[in-house]
Order: sequence, then structure tokens, then C-alpha cells
Amino acid sequence: MVLFGPSGCSDEFYQEGHKSILEVPNWIKNKGLDAYEYSFGHGYQMSSETAKTAGQLFKEANIKVSLHAPFYINFANPDEEMYNKTKGYIYTGIKFLNAFEADHLVFHSASCGKLTRDEALKLTKDRFLDFFSSIENENLLKDNQYLCPETMGKTMQIGTYQEVIDLCKTSKILVPTFDFGHINSLLQGNLKSKDDFKKIFDYSIENLGFDKTNNCHIHFSKIQFGPKGEIKHLNYDDTIFGPEFDNLAEVLIDYNLSPRIICESATKMPHDALIMKKIYKKILDKN
Repeated sequence: MVLFGPSGCSDEFYQEGHKSILEVPNWIKNKGLDAYEYSFGHGYQMSSETAKTAGQLFKEANIKVSLHAPFYINFANPDEEMYNKTKGYIYTGIKFLNAFEADHLVFHSASCGKLTRDEALKLTKDRFLDFFSSIENENLLKDNQYLCPETMGKTMQIGTYQEVIDLCKTSKILVPTFDFGHINSLLQGNLKSKDDFKKIFDYSIENLGFDKTNNCHIHFSKIQFGPKGEIKHLNYDDTIFGPEFDNLAEVLIDYNLSPRIICESATKMPHDALIMKKIYKKILDKN
């Protein structure tokens, strides 16, 4: 079953007088959605008690929860002190996964910095192999929990879809986050056809297998891009930049995949998530 929901809440949530994360579960449910991603992008600024209470409310509302780790994770930073901080962000993210009873922790793998791309990718892969094997050995994750490196939208970031899929081969607890707005930005708008989406899932199934691909996490939004990739997120009603959701929906149905789809539109995340859910259901009903 494909689940749909927003990353965070739109201005609408606050304009209606809501303030707390504890009010989000029923609000999301009443919008006709069934998933939610809470972002710790700027740091873990929540108590574990609040996370546990929120997690129980999401569970009662039958909303599946994903978390996004801080944006400044970088497995390719040569500085060992900074690498230790990156590991700490993942460990803390896992603690919040368990507090929320969430199942996906999305994170950005690395940036090249002063390294060449090959150097940054090698360092990232070596550290993935070392660090995530230790996570496995410590049994910190439940059977249904995954850590999800994300495809990125800028040329100096590690995170093409091929790189992310290959990094996910390093551990059984890793599944990809396919951000199709990011992928489209790197491809300079060339994620246009159904076959373009098929190519990505074919590569994932070939390298990771069906189960890992089926458990993938998806971010979807239209994104303005330039020569160096992503510039800014847009709403789904944008008519200049892509990608279009219909093509992805058709491929998911053809391949019998049931991932979670999180909308990352600029200001209309819940609104656009519902548009995507309706598009998916319309295509599914035709098949």
C-alpha cells in the first residue's frame, strides 16, 4: 500500500491556530493522508517525552512516521572530530526513531568539500561499511526500521541515484530515499518519461533486490534548478519545472511497489500530497 503525506506542516496548519506537534496527527488524518515526515534538519530540538507522546498519537491516528536527520551530516568530512559528530547525529536519530516508533530515518550522506568526487565517495563508502556494520551489531534497530540515505540535488553533494543505491549495498539496514525533484535537478530536467523512472527502479531492483526497493522512501516535489543543480522547492502547480507525478505513479503500479511518498513542496505540502494521492488512485483504478 502506497502511503502519502507531507514533510512538515504548511502555513495552513498555523493559520488555523495549531501550534504543537501533538496536534499534527489528527490534522494530517483529517486531510485524508496517512504518512508524515518530521524534520530534525536544524538539530534535535525536542524532548524524548514529547516524541513518545507524539508517536503514540500518530499510531492512534494510523499515520506512519518518518524522521529526517540534521542536514549537516557528512560522512566525507576528513576531520575525525566532525565524523564523530556525524555518527552522533545518526545515533540520536535512532533514539528518536524508537521514541516516535517511527521506521525511516532519512539523512544526507556527504558533500565533496575540498575532496574530489572520487575521494569523497570512497571515504563515504568506507565509513558506511564500518559504521553501519557496528549499528547492525549493536541491534539498535527493529526489524521494520531503516536508515535511508537520500539522493541529492546539487553537483557537489554525494547522492546521485546510482551512488545512493550502491551505498545501500553496504548494509542490510540501509534503503534509499529517492528524492525525484533532486534527481530531476541533477539531470537538468530530463526526468520526463515513464521510462526515465523505470530506469531508476530497474537499477535499484537489480542491485538491492525487490524488498529493499519496495521499502524505499520517496520525496516528491517540483524543484527549480540551474547548472549546479537544485535552487529551490516549488509547489506542484508550477508549470515550468518538473518532474510530473503521473509517470512515477504509473511505474509504481506497474512494478507493484508500495513505498512511502512524502511531499516536499515549498508551501503546500499537505495540499500537494493529497493531489498526488488522488493521481495515484485514479491511475490505479484504471488498471
